[in-house]
Amino acid sequence: MTIRFKPLPLLLLAFAAFYLLPLGLHGLWTPDETRYAQVSQEMLLSGNWVAPHYMGIRYFEKPAGGYWLIALGQAVFGQNLFGVRIASALTTGLSVLLAYVIARRLWNTPRKSFACALLYLSFGLVAGQAGYSNLDPQFTLWVNLSLVALWFALDGTSTRGRLLAWAVVGLACAMGFMTKGFLAWALPVLIAVPYMLWQRRLGELLRYGPLAVGVAVLVCLPWVVAIHLQEPDFWRFFFWNEHIRRFSADNAQHVRPWWFFLPIIAVSCLPWAGLLPSTLRTTWREKRQPAIAFLALWLLLPLGFFSLSNGKLPTYIMPCLLPLALLMGHTLVDLLDNGRARTISLNGLLNFAIGMAAMIGLIYLQIARPLYGHSHAEMFGLSLAFIVLLVWILSNLLQAFRPLTLWAMPTLGIGLLVILLPASMPAQIADNEMPDQFVLEHMNELQQTQALLANSLENASALAWRLKRTQVSLYDTEGELRYGLQYAGSMHRKVELEQVQAWISEARQHGSVGVLMRVNSTSEMREAGQLPPGGKRYHKGYLELIVYPPLQ
Repeated sequence: MTIRFKPLPLLLLAFAAFYLLPLGLHGLWTPDETRYAQVSQEMLLSGNWVAPHYMGIRYFEKPAGGYWLIALGQAVFGQNLFGVRIASALTTGLSVLLAYVIARRLWNTPRKSFACALLYLSFGLVAGQAGYSNLDPQFTLWVNLSLVALWFALDGTSTRGRLLAWAVVGLACAMGFMTKGFLAWALPVLIAVPYMLWQRRLGELLRYGPLAVGVAVLVCLPWVVAIHLQEPDFWRFFFWNEHIRRFSADNAQHVRPWWFFLPIIAVSCLPWAGLLPSTLRTTWREKRQPAIAFLALWLLLPLGFFSLSNGKLPTYIMPCLLPLALLMGHTLVDLLDNGRARTISLNGLLNFAIGMAAMIGLIYLQIARPLYGHSHAEMFGLSLAFIVLLVWILSNLLQAFRPLTLWAMPTLGIGLLVILLPASMPAQIADNEMPDQFVLEHMNELQQTQALLANSLENASALAWRLKRTQVSLYDTEGELRYGLQYAGSMHRKVELEQVQAWISEARQHGSVGVLMRVNSTSEMREAGQLPPGGKRYHKGYLELIVYPPLQ
């Protein structure tokens, strides 16, 4: 593909179309989006920007910095779907810009700069998280910025430029630390030390490194002191539970085998996974080049570090994807320049096969075990799903048959998938996994209630966010709020199974009561069975809303 347009405006157009356009087109996904929407909204409404609270209950699983950006999004764009997600989109867009900037510094080839940024923008995991409200896109930006600045520091020729770059390293580490914790400090050190030992530049690290540490400490210190003064137990819980226990404990959250991230990283870089073998061969062949060695360390050492942790989620490896995009873009443009089309064609054929398998699977399921109902809305969703798969198939066929000119076509397939797939979800997924939409349908009645109760945290946070009310009681559930519910002022927020009828009767003395139930398991059916009869009842999927009138 010959670039006939300026690359940055083209990337900006893709950012607007694929990242910004879908932000308000579907409800908040559980469990993450409802939680982050509510915690950040609570900061905005309460004015407490120091200590995170989840529905008014202490919530110390993450520092405050990541919630700040989501809260600012809601302050600027409104407490709506767009406002909740804009922080993820903007931070991902800035990571795309960093890909372009560092590729230009590494190779000074416009085509490579464009290719690296476009590949990163269209990696499936990156594009998917750009429209999803959580802290991973933000944390990834700060890690990316710290390592891009580190390369500028190592590659700089002037003392002033190096000092500035090291200061940016410190700033990025501080923001990463205030987003997700100590890992933001560990990753740059993990890469800088072996690289500078290999380059025999350890003295330079000892001279300039303290500047980065000093800047990081100065940026973090006000909030670190403030949270200690306001919540003295924060650091004990956050350090031991969210770092040591999650990394090493056998009962850590999301326990996975050590090899979990190996297939995940291949899936994460779709629709470009077919370029992985060539990229790894090229990286090994050019490993003695400083730039390639730096990118390889950036990719492999965090991947190894994350693999050692007992607790694993697919999004944990997002900081590894920018160096992968750079190495992959470098390999891709070399293939294009040398007229070597076979690898690019195979990538298109691989994606074509994935698209065909998905379409055949969808048709089979719709015939054998229908995913979509027969209503107009369901049929429209099914049509959107077929459009997504058809565009994916055709765009990758174009890459397969015209690899040297239409190499970028998979970007169109992944872009349309990001835009339309959430809106094409069958009702049995959308109705159950986006409870805020169910709440929205009954806002008038719920706004009149004096008390609220829910038997799952995601439903409770959907109620709290939509109604802008933190006081939602938790029926036979605690989950991530187990720690916060131990405080004396929060213990009353949990309603046990045997207490629920008395609790509702007492609450109805003061006004109507809204109860949002998830009924999808034996234990949840037992919870529903303990509720008193009567009230207006509404159903959607496995969600049930009951509005009890006040007792006269």
